[in-house]
Amino acid sequence: MDRDEVMRWVARYERAWREGDVAAVEHLFTDDCHYRPSPYEESEVGHDAIKAFWLDDEDEVFTFQAEPVAIEDRRAVVRAEVRYGDPVRQEYRDLWVLRFANDGRVED
Repeated sequence: MDRDEVMRWVARYERAWREGDVAAVEHLFTDDCHYRPSPYEESEVGHDAIKAFWLDDEDEVFTFQAEPVAIEDRRAVVRAEVRYGDPVRQEYRDLWVLRFANDGRVED
């Protein structure tokens, strides 16, 4: 993986999230992916669990910015900043630790 590939994946993720396109989950994540929405919560495992989690955020207004921090082999760390609401009522600064499968989907 290189910077451009990682950021293309991030752009597809953002587009799917923004559009509420839960079908895109299957193109972004492997079948048994562990998707951890928060460091304080257990991972959502598999497509069905990730889709259900995404449906909880439907119609949410947000801004999103992301940039890669580190990339090595099939692993990447991406800094993401999300602000919810207009006016902003909640914001997150995240570090996503991504492990990519050979097919370009995230597996962990």
